[in-house]
Amino acid sequence: MPDIKLVAIDLDGTLLKNDLTISPRAEEAIKEATAKGVYVTICTGRMYASALPYIKQLEMKLPVIAYNGALVKHAATGEVLYRKLLPCPMATDIYIRAKKHKLHTNIYYNDDLYVDSLNDWADNYARKVGVDINIVENMVEFLQCDPITKIVTIANPDALKFLRQELEEDYGEKLFITSSLPHLLEILNPEATKGKGLETVANYLDIPRECVMGIGDSFNDIEMFEYAGLSVVMANGEEEVKKIANYVTCSNDD
Repeated sequence: MPDIKLVAIDLDGTLLKNDLTISPRAEEAIKEATAKGVYVTICTGRMYASALPYIKQLEMKLPVIAYNGALVKHAATGEVLYRKLLPCPMATDIYIRAKKHKLHTNIYYNDDLYVDSLNDWADNYARKVGVDINIVENMVEFLQCDPITKIVTIANPDALKFLRQELEEDYGEKLFITSSLPHLLEILNPEATKGKGLETVANYLDIPRECVMGIGDSFNDIEMFEYAGLSVVMANGEEEVKKIANYVTCSNDD
């Protein structure tokens, strides 16, 4: 086994139990690793603002990977080390297509969440991740201002597959499309992946990739696994993801 110097851990379905808390055992293990000189950070699809309470709980003082890698921000200094955004015309087109398919759509801009209307999808999502919702009356007009960080469409999995197929056919490698949960379709800049984010942190800390461990559970963790020298997937993880990882560990609730 390589000498691990950096560990990147996903939040939902991985570090977080199903009640969205970190177990005392896991917290203690992270702090013990840190005391021994191992860097431990978060690598999540969540907003930075949503990950922040856990960052504070774990007393992390190094770069954190948020938005699936679209943003790498230093937890101690606030310095942005990496940011990849969706251009306005592309974001607008994706939003219009999502509305055509009658899908609820989350827009992420400047670490805030924006929607065009309130519904159960929006309420449940905001409650889970612990952020406020901003309502925009004219989203198309709003999207003309500045590039955005991410678009997430939320619906039953069968409803999402048509939009995904359409975007993959029309945009190809111009977009990165992934999923952390079956009812979420996450759409980002093609350079906004957990792999790119982890590479940024490893380079910042001057740690070779063979000394990096990635821990996750879902499809949006695949790029992190591909970069890391050692990849660990949770027992509750997706079966396809388990085939990619080096090691299968216990479930997030264990």
